[in-house]
Amino acid sequence: METALTHSDQLKVEPLLLEVADVVNTTLDLDTTLSRVAELVRKVIDYEIFAILLVNEKAQELRIRFQVGYAREVAERVKIKIGQGVTGQAAQRREAILVDDVSKHPEYISAAPNVRSELAIPLIVKNRVIGVLNLETHEAGRFTEEHKRLLTLIGSRMAVGIENARLHTRTTRQARTLVLLNEIARELTSILNVDELLKRIAELLSRLIDYQMFSILLVDAAGEKLQHRFSLRFQENIQLKHDVPLGDGLVGYAARHRQAVLVPDVSKDPRYILLNPETRSEMAVPLIYKDKVVGVLDLEHTKRGFFTDDHKRTVTTLAAQVAIALENARLYEEIARQEKRLERDLALARELQFRLLPQSLPKLANLEVAAKFAPARAIGGDLYDFVNYSLDHMGMVIGDVSGKGAPAAIYAALVSGILRSHAPIEPGPAEMLRAVNFSLSERRIEGQFVSLIYAVWDDRNRSLQIANSGLPRPLYCHDGKIEVIEATGLPLGLFDDAEYDEFTFNAKPGDMFVFFSDGILDARNQAGDMFGRSRTEAIIAGCAEISADCVVKSLFKAVTEHAAGEDAFDDETVVAIKVKGEPKRK
Repeated sequence: METALTHSDQLKVEPLLLEVADVVNTTLDLDTTLSRVAELVRKVIDYEIFAILLVNEKAQELRIRFQVGYAREVAERVKIKIGQGVTGQAAQRREAILVDDVSKHPEYISAAPNVRSELAIPLIVKNRVIGVLNLETHEAGRFTEEHKRLLTLIGSRMAVGIENARLHTRTTRQARTLVLLNEIARELTSILNVDELLKRIAELLSRLIDYQMFSILLVDAAGEKLQHRFSLRFQENIQLKHDVPLGDGLVGYAARHRQAVLVPDVSKDPRYILLNPETRSEMAVPLIYKDKVVGVLDLEHTKRGFFTDDHKRTVTTLAAQVAIALENARLYEEIARQEKRLERDLALARELQFRLLPQSLPKLANLEVAAKFAPARAIGGDLYDFVNYSLDHMGMVIGDVSGKGAPAAIYAALVSGILRSHAPIEPGPAEMLRAVNFSLSERRIEGQFVSLIYAVWDDRNRSLQIANSGLPRPLYCHDGKIEVIEATGLPLGLFDDAEYDEFTFNAKPGDMFVFFSDGILDARNQAGDMFGRSRTEAIIAGCAEISADCVVKSLFKAVTEHAAGEDAFDDETVVAIKVKGEPKRK
């Protein structure tokens, strides 16, 4: 309820109220508002010491937000409980208090030397005390009842301006913080190197909070302790080897209890572990990812009470994004390590696979041999091999295992071993296919099978025996034409009692046989067109009178040009044999 004014008071206050209205309506900057309030009050009273104290509702205490005449360190330290001192009583009683001689006032709290009189005016908005306007002088009885009435009247108007400015400042700060947090979150998620990420977190966090000491501690693999992974002390990067068991210290408590810890004065908190003698206040915020604590952000300062609840809310919000970014970076690094290990393993597997292929082509009196294998991936499931029989005979095989990559390569190695194990008895082609099929049936692997062509060449008599278990039908070039050898059969490893036909050819000089896996026929271009059998036959026809090597090289070149940059879908293998000597001319 406002105090009644005399006519002379009204004459004084009306222009002042207009100025107060101008302050309230023309600025929302809190510092500007408080400064202008101080100027307006001086027009009423020529004070020596002036302060605007605002209420911290959580702590239920008054803290100086703007002042004239106090020592800076005193102003920063002053915290007055509601109900204590002259200002605390003014806030509690919600009325102005005028003290002519503070030495006679039992509740007076001294914050400046030689003070004699004090006037405290509560700032009330919507029936809520938001602060106190306080004046002090070195002269006893300096303030009057008229001063008290005038400041009480304009105080309510000033309170509205201060509260609006404070809300605007808080809202603006929160908006800036949210924008900055969003920018930080986007940047952090783009960094996939853990060490680089930790350094950048420290840099970006300093844009939000002017900390002096900072650490990121990560939970070890056993989940039993926190390890210092990155630390800054007054902007200098340092290495800390001190591990903290979960539950110990402020950081251990934050991790164990999964909650942020804000300590205004570490000397008064029994949980604090002394590592930095300069530290006075500390804040520890857990990093939680998918309901699991992965680490702690720890901030320290040499000033007591430096960190606020706003700081805690801000860092807690940021911590969620930091945890995601850290886990992404750690996962990426783990994948990178695994990929390097896999690359080494694949390189070794590729070398081993090529070691399993013939290291040199057979040299026979009457036969020219050429072959090439190109896996669709680092390693593949195609194979070819040559086996020496006695009496100028040679066994040869070309195969295609179901699937691609490592499983197919391992299965191909198994098939190659089985073939080699049966070779000493020098079986015919159909007999070899049956023997391999039987061995694979004994070691049946779900979804795995192999298609093989097995052939036996008699170099003395220039004859070839062929049996097929599912590969594309081979081609026979003779007398200026190309013949498809109608050898077919079921793949090996699927049916126990499969039987295979055997074909015999008596070849003449110049005749050629070409065997290939379906990766050649099925190669596709960007339009989805397959290379196909007609193109294959055309390439072979062009090389039929030249050499076996011409066939192999020309086929691979044509397939590559057809695919035009498209990745190979399947392994590609070609084996060509050409009977030596000039064909008889008719």
